[in-house]
Amino acid sequence: MLKTKVKASSVTNLTDARYFAAWEVEWLGFNFGPGSDTYIQPQVMKAIKEWVDGVKIVGEFSLQPAEEILEAADMLELEAVQLGMFTDVETLRKLQAQEVPVLLEIIVESPEKLAGIYNRLKGEAPFVEAFLLNFDKNGIGWGALSEEHRQQLHTLCRDYRIILSMDFRAGTLEEALDLVQPYGINVRGGAEERVGFKSFDELDELFEALEIYE
Repeated sequence: MLKTKVKASSVTNLTDARYFAAWEVEWLGFNFGPGSDTYIQPQVMKAIKEWVDGVKIVGEFSLQPAEEILEAADMLELEAVQLGMFTDVETLRKLQAQEVPVLLEIIVESPEKLAGIYNRLKGEAPFVEAFLLNFDKNGIGWGALSEEHRQQLHTLCRDYRIILSMDFRAGTLEEALDLVQPYGINVRGGAEERVGFKSFDELDELFEALEIYE
């Protein structure tokens, strides 16, 4: 059992999928954004899905129209979708009407922008299951956040379901979880070193820090 929910993003291979499923992550994300470095073909994702149990399968989209996302959600039996920060409210409404859970990604440009994010989340929260705050995109780590920024993040996590995508280290993860108490954290898959093999040393340390011993 883990101390918080975990979403694994941009999974491209069975090795990653089985690793994350063994750690009992909440969500397993597959990138269907055309042109992305981590794009995965739907038929490959379906084949991988057959080998894992106990995780929610998430389709990660960019700016595809609502109808295309809904068609993919139905065809691929997705249990949630992740959408980009420029998704319009009408798309969110259409997905909600079809009972498709949405994780909405918000890219944090700088720690100073945290104060302004609150009002945006307030307007979109009725249509969203959780928000994924992406600090990774701009290389913002936990150590870059001042006490004021951490308090602002705590307020966001208190009032909304927030999944943090940040370059956590095992040594700082427990402090971050205690201080801001997010709904979950985001980790990423990566390329195999060769088919069926890759090193998980860094992720092992992270998951061991998250593990609750019963």
